[in-house]
Amino acid sequence: MSRIGKRAVPMPSNVEAKIADDVLTVKGPKGTLTLGLADNISYEVREGEISVQPANDSKEARAFWGMQRTLVSNLVEGVTEGYTKVLEINGVGYRAQASGRKLKLQLGFSHDVDLDVPEGVEVKTPDQTTIEISGIDKQAVGQFAAEIRRWRKPEPYKGKGIKYRGEYVFRKEGKKK
Repeated sequence: MSRIGKRAVPMPSNVEAKIADDVLTVKGPKGTLTLGLADNISYEVREGEISVQPANDSKEARAFWGMQRTLVSNLVEGVTEGYTKVLEINGVGYRAQASGRKLKLQLGFSHDVDLDVPEGVEVKTPDQTTIEISGIDKQAVGQFAAEIRRWRKPEPYKGKGIKYRGEYVFRKEGKKK
């Protein structure tokens, strides 16, 4: 039995959900999100909640149960509150600048890194060393944050690079003489 899957996903009063053509559509104050439904899972939209149950007793259905419930929960949270990831840039001369649908990064390469911001994702740079990524789709926000971080991961000796806010970078001692 899935401990996560057993609980129904609570739906606030300003959120509306419906199932049509094997797609769950959740509509809220921040926008609309959809999720393709798994075959082995049964979904039920009730008054104020969405219930997710395995359709049969197969191993695959039980394996998908908790994950599908979490995906439904992410949809509801996304259309009500949204998601935000904050990246911090450390290093001399490292900086970021957002303008329109572009993000320009200067990370010590011989060239600037220009990234196109995907649809449904918003990027702000309150200062040159902070990048705020927000949107209603948790997967899209996390994916774009990971793509930015991939350009310069934090290194363990000086701590230079791009890291998530609150991420701990294990520091190593330098070479001894």
